[in-house]
Amino acid sequence: MYSDFHLHTAFSDDSDYAMKSSIEQAIALGLEEIGYAEHLDYGIDSVDQCDIPLYLETIGDYQKKYKGQIEIRQGIEFGIQSHTILEYQKTFDAYPFDFVILSIHQINNQEFWRNEYQEGKSRVAILEGYYNELLSVLSQYNDYSFLGHVDVINRYVEGGPYLTTRNRDQIAEIFKHIIDRGRGIEINTSCYRYGLKDLTPSREIIRLYKDLGGEIITIGSDGHNQEELGFKILETQNELREMGFKAIYTFKEMMPVGHLL
Repeated sequence: MYSDFHLHTAFSDDSDYAMKSSIEQAIALGLEEIGYAEHLDYGIDSVDQCDIPLYLETIGDYQKKYKGQIEIRQGIEFGIQSHTILEYQKTFDAYPFDFVILSIHQINNQEFWRNEYQEGKSRVAILEGYYNELLSVLSQYNDYSFLGHVDVINRYVEGGPYLTTRNRDQIAEIFKHIIDRGRGIEINTSCYRYGLKDLTPSREIIRLYKDLGGEIITIGSDGHNQEELGFKILETQNELREMGFKAIYTFKEMMPVGHLL
């Protein structure tokens, strides 16, 4: 199964990629199934949030138009925080998503990419605070399909190691929680674009997930334009196979669907 389950278009505030163009590009690349996950980051006033009714109407039209050529799934990426959970619950209850990516993009409305959250903190405090926030969210919210870019904070922290004993324990707790509830993780191939020295999440974290019994795993490019769509998906599938994973997963109507590697 050649699939990319983390794509953004002009319905996200940080992309101007037309959905029609992205679908036709995906077909040209030979992708069999794609999942759109437009951004929704409540708490950040400067961000134009996804127009969900228009997004779902548009994707519905294209599902009909390209039926038989490619499977198109309607997802959303929740940039969730502990204090915004209620807003996300209302959104989830109101709309029929195929999948939900649970991501942490900011803490206390302080965005990572602007260095707002990291400012004045030590590397240890930044990492520990990030994983504590993820644990806090997971303890209160359950309507998601998989975790997005689990160690995304590594993009924004200089120095290493990124996985201390404390962080490993936190991540193990996170994984036990989601595995028990039938949720999964993604491999986010944006790591190559950011010039990171490892996958996202890192290979060590992926192996930890597998060792703890994790099976549900998907791959997404986090693509926002033509060059990024489908990037390194097949190579990452091969690497997961070498790690011992038996399948990758796509999602339909909030249910995971396995495809043998």
